[in-house]
Amino acid sequence: MSLDDGGYVLSCQLHGHEDDVRGICICGAGVIATSSRDRTVRLWSPDPSSGKGYVQSKTLVGHSSFVGPLAWIAPKEGLLEGGVVSGGMDALVLLWDIAKGEVVRTMKGHQMQVTGLAVAANGDIVSSSIDCTIRRWRNGDTVEVLEAHKVAIQAVLVLPSDELVTASSDATLKLWRGKTCLRTFSGHTDTVRGLAMMSDVGILSSSHDGSIRLWTLTGDVLMELIGHSSLVYAVDAHRSGLIASGSEDFFLKIWRDGVCIQSIEHPGCVWDVKFMENGDIVTACSDGVARIWTSHSERYSEATEREAYISLISQNKISRKKVGGLKLMELPGLEALQAPGKHDGQTMIIREGDNGVAYSWNSKENKWDKIGEVIDGPEGPTDRAMHEGVPYDYVFDVDIGDGEPVRKLPYNRSDNPYSVADKWLLNEDLPLSYRQQIVDFILQNTGQRDFSFDPSFRDPYTGASAYVPGDPSRGQPLTPIAQSSSKPVFKHIPKKGMLLFDVAQFEGILKKVSEFNMVLLADPSQKGLSLTEEELMRFSSIVNTLKDTSRYHVTAFADAELALIVKVLQSWPLAMLFPVIDILRVFILHPDGASSLYKCINEGNDILIEILRKVTAPPVLSANLLTVTRAISNLFKNSSLQPWLHVHYREIIDVLSSCKEQFTKNIFISYSTLLLNYAVLLIELKDEEGQAQILSAALDVAEDIDQDVVSRFRSLVAVGSLMLEGRVKSLAIELDVKTVAAAAKSSKEVEIAQVGADLEILIKSP
Repeated sequence: MSLDDGGYVLSCQLHGHEDDVRGICICGAGVIATSSRDRTVRLWSPDPSSGKGYVQSKTLVGHSSFVGPLAWIAPKEGLLEGGVVSGGMDALVLLWDIAKGEVVRTMKGHQMQVTGLAVAANGDIVSSSIDCTIRRWRNGDTVEVLEAHKVAIQAVLVLPSDELVTASSDATLKLWRGKTCLRTFSGHTDTVRGLAMMSDVGILSSSHDGSIRLWTLTGDVLMELIGHSSLVYAVDAHRSGLIASGSEDFFLKIWRDGVCIQSIEHPGCVWDVKFMENGDIVTACSDGVARIWTSHSERYSEATEREAYISLISQNKISRKKVGGLKLMELPGLEALQAPGKHDGQTMIIREGDNGVAYSWNSKENKWDKIGEVIDGPEGPTDRAMHEGVPYDYVFDVDIGDGEPVRKLPYNRSDNPYSVADKWLLNEDLPLSYRQQIVDFILQNTGQRDFSFDPSFRDPYTGASAYVPGDPSRGQPLTPIAQSSSKPVFKHIPKKGMLLFDVAQFEGILKKVSEFNMVLLADPSQKGLSLTEEELMRFSSIVNTLKDTSRYHVTAFADAELALIVKVLQSWPLAMLFPVIDILRVFILHPDGASSLYKCINEGNDILIEILRKVTAPPVLSANLLTVTRAISNLFKNSSLQPWLHVHYREIIDVLSSCKEQFTKNIFISYSTLLLNYAVLLIELKDEEGQAQILSAALDVAEDIDQDVVSRFRSLVAVGSLMLEGRVKSLAIELDVKTVAAAAKSSKEVEIAQVGADLEILIKSP
């Protein structure tokens, strides 16, 4: 089969990554590089034994968060086999020597996730970032910074003329010559996510609006490709004229002359697509596998592998299918109907073929009565079930039997189930005696088993109290309960107020200060740093004041007491600082302590930023990181110190996140608490740029399923609060918060699952 026939078939599957494959780079000598959410870049080389497959040749480890864009650097002096450039959520740009599998340059400068990479003809590396900038790097150093858009930049392309094209969340493309914007390309209606050159024709762009556009350099649209049903993440072109695109809708689509000539379904969303020189296509999928597709029969995979892939897609469709909010494959089979129910009206969903069917236990007749088939919304990742032109979280089919037609029961998770049941029964002219059975069915099949009814509810029309489950029927038709607000109700977001670290083991702290002082006294070279007896007594006095929290409103500190803390923090060896930082942590919580610190900073002695920089510079010690992170978290209690927190938020988060390799469980808890407090503050200040940085940092913790429960929970709450009350919801969606939410919702930890459900509701809400 020739390339022109357009029939692509599975050639090879690249198994190795432990999470989503996010990026692809075609390197020299037939090598393929892939990047992943698992924080690695992997190199794949042709398999000499098969002649048509690929084997993993190297794993490149260096990023501290998920890796996205990749670019290829041809062989040159110092890179004899060429290099790969990678960009990550950790804001780093790394240059790898693929022969050695080592980082040869680490480029720091971006403040947020790196989203795009390109290599200029002269070897300069060009990178784009969520921080709205483009950076040009030469020999590892920044030689140019361009603030190209006012919102996140998603991709960058270097033209043969050395002009740049940028794509942004503002739905535009821009053409740049140096720092001059030559042209703005407008037409997309949502984030522009991907860019590619189509030789001798123009520029391709893919967008969250579901379309792909081909532009001339003068800004005219030559062609619009419509066919994907969801966000289009990537696009690429081949010299043959073929175009390939990858989407959230799980499809690779292949286009010729504006027409989709083939759609290839994947087990997950297709994050990236790249043509190889020979016309084969490589795809990066969220199932952790990169795949190569070919139109040349000699490179087809074995028939058994192709059949297994078809089976995988089929099983994946079934596994994705949900009924009543539950996965079809996790439902019990018909054998479950052999066991009696536990109470009259108990409902159960049974898997019957590819459908979920609801049954209700009839205790009088000692049997399960069939209610009807349960139907969720369409399988598409962004679709909701429709009923009479209105989207709902669920639409159930209810079969009431006796030859009656099947009735549709729409429901949103934010609705009051009793209200829905009342109105539905009245609309369908059905007996109100079915009411509790319908409510039980809704609660069971939406996972809202812990629903608690508010007894304080009053009917807005009659003023009467709401019906309380279990109340005896009064034998009269019930007035329908007014439907609850359509505004979503969340379990854990938004967060209000600040979290503090106010517990201290004062005796242990003083003992450690005394021990360290003895060490200094015993060392002739450090004896001059030791404290006098009077100074040790002053430390005891500070601690006694801090211990008596009931008298905080009437006690105060002498100037000499804060001066003593500052003196020790500035002079003692790094390894001895943590107990004194711990005293500062509690000192901040005292009203006069906070005021004294505020005065000290305003007078030009910013001990806070000084000690932060000191303990985050190598060598980094975990005890210092823990105490300084807790101390900064406690600053949020006092409004007079919040401007300092606002001014320094970028440096604080940057330097702390750069030390993550030294983080322990307790430091992660402190760090996630700091992020949550910052989320609350920056929402209040309406600082969109600050919110974006905290969102990125919080997602980095929240996406780690191996993280401890408290850290992950607090980071997820920070993300949800920023999305709900901040200004970064669209950015969170671009950063794939949907995957983070889904992983959280499936957690066995109740609070994690609950905040995951909050995020999913928030993502779906307008």
